[in-house]
Amino acid sequence: MVSVKSAVVAALAISPLSEAANTVNELVVKATGGNVSSPIMYGLMHEDINNSGDGGIYAELISNRAFQGSPRFPSNLDGWSPVGGAQLALKNLSQPLSAALPTSVQVSGEKGMIGLANSGYWGIDVKKQKYTGSFYVKGEYEGKFTVSLQSALGDKEVFGKVEVESQSVAGEWTQHNFTLVPRKNAPNSNNTFALTFKAEKAKNRSLDFNLISLFPPTFNNRPNGLRPDLVEAFAALKPKFLRFPGGNMLMGNTIDSYWKWHLTLGPLKDRPGMAGTWSYQLTNGMGLIEYMQWADDLKLEPILGVWAGLSLDGAFYDPNQTAEAVQYALDEIEFLTGDAKRTKWGAVRAALGYPKPWRIRYVEIGNEDWLAGAPASYEAYKNYRFPMFYKAFQERYPDIQIIASPSVFDNMTIPAGAAGDWHPYLTPDNMVDSWDRLDPLTRDNLTIVGEAAVTHPNGGLGWNGPLGSNPWWIGSVAEGIFLLGVERNGDKVIGVTYAPLLRNLNRWQWGMTLVQHAADTKLTTRSTSWYVWKLLGEKPLKNTLPVTINKGGINPLYWVAGESDKGTSLFKAAVYNTTEPVSVSVRFEGQEKKGAKATLTVLTGPEDPYGFNDPFTGVNVVKEMKKTLKAEAGGVYKFSLPRWSVAVLETEKRHK
Repeated sequence: MVSVKSAVVAALAISPLSEAANTVNELVVKATGGNVSSPIMYGLMHEDINNSGDGGIYAELISNRAFQGSPRFPSNLDGWSPVGGAQLALKNLSQPLSAALPTSVQVSGEKGMIGLANSGYWGIDVKKQKYTGSFYVKGEYEGKFTVSLQSALGDKEVFGKVEVESQSVAGEWTQHNFTLVPRKNAPNSNNTFALTFKAEKAKNRSLDFNLISLFPPTFNNRPNGLRPDLVEAFAALKPKFLRFPGGNMLMGNTIDSYWKWHLTLGPLKDRPGMAGTWSYQLTNGMGLIEYMQWADDLKLEPILGVWAGLSLDGAFYDPNQTAEAVQYALDEIEFLTGDAKRTKWGAVRAALGYPKPWRIRYVEIGNEDWLAGAPASYEAYKNYRFPMFYKAFQERYPDIQIIASPSVFDNMTIPAGAAGDWHPYLTPDNMVDSWDRLDPLTRDNLTIVGEAAVTHPNGGLGWNGPLGSNPWWIGSVAEGIFLLGVERNGDKVIGVTYAPLLRNLNRWQWGMTLVQHAADTKLTTRSTSWYVWKLLGEKPLKNTLPVTINKGGINPLYWVAGESDKGTSLFKAAVYNTTEPVSVSVRFEGQEKKGAKATLTVLTGPEDPYGFNDPFTGVNVVKEMKKTLKAEAGGVYKFSLPRWSVAVLETEKRHK
């Protein structure tokens, strides 16, 4: 732990704006002491909120591709429209495509080219690149199908099309695959996908269709893969872990509609989807294996959430039912990690084409079990639901780090050996005020900060008021200060992640997100918080080092110092509560050579502390300054940090 004067720590609460008298800081980073930091300090957390899976990072371009429905969100024709005077009708045929996808669409018409068109997820981005797709047809047809991408505006310009020879026969479902390369880029994303056929060549002048799919190039060219621009935005953060399948999605709306991992496996025609918890139906095309591939591609440590017998409506399992949930979770771990020849679920994984097991070292039991259905559900979690999971995992998988979904801040005593999960969503002032909150309470337990963000403005209505529309600069700086406090406790904090990650600009429930996006990739926007989390996360500490304060103190300057895994010394800092620049003098003990070099990177924002990166203007309000400093006599580095700034000073390799 970094040492600070006790009087300074005691006075950490936000005070009125500091003036020039408090803006000079002389600090010495000690050569020894401190603590070892978590090797996976910064990471990612994902769930299908804000159309961030379907319609987001999952690259499928066709919305409502299989007319999937549930009692909560019945099957419908949303996103689809007739072409050539066709009639569209949903059907539950006696011979469906599969038990998982029982509803299909019948397309009928009198003559000419008829079919159906899809508007995508609020448009389709069309570029001169290779698209791959497929569709299933039932019915006798001897002609050709035409697949096209065309403008939804004006003269309906066709950017690319391909003819697909029919393999369709009476009484059977047949899959047709195709590739399509548009002849030109579309000027915007107001485009549609169309699938047509000649009515006269179809028996009874009608055909049934299901699972109509179209993918652009995906990250690492994985089939059924992820959208490259969004994965690349997260790869640039240099994350170390992926917590999935998120929070509410894991729980489900009702006790029987939770995220069932085994129904997210295998061919898409065998995935029924589920009623999402954010007011829309999910395809589960992005399933358990796709999450693991995401982790593989970015070399992320998977932190797997398992369902713990609680749903968002507050219903929860009794002890007998919880035993079934425990076994279901153990089966999931066996599917991922089990030997392909000696375990039941390992053999299932191998049969799907993945003989090599994955490694799971972290499992979280449930999600925010202190919230839905409390107090009864929470008492059940503390009294028997979590203990039953914990005992079973200790016996079966003793090397896995178990994480309880509450933290010590949620009035739960975390048993020895387990960790807790803290989800602070706060105002900027409260986030800064939490800079030292991990100091005393995590000494006996590990903690993961599984979700964190500044969400509401200072002096507002808090959770009784609206969320912000985008992360804004002063909130992002406050998050940076909070992250410095997290890193100070790196020996007891598994990791920290911003949440939620993504927001579709056309349909969202939660505005404060790290990255915003739409069908048009030019609208992909990295928020102000993205820049702060990137700067701090791409320079992880291998271990912290104590800091002696010769002059100045905490507030308005906050800091953490230590050594990187490259052997360089790091000093990370942020300035929040001042109207004046802050002068900083830093010396690294044992590195007193005059003229030694260090790189200083400083992020600053707009004059308006509530300024944000607007996807529709494309203006980035975050400014990055990078320069080389030379140490003065005694190895002292001197620099000034503006108000509302975040900075990292990195020396050359330490002299031994």
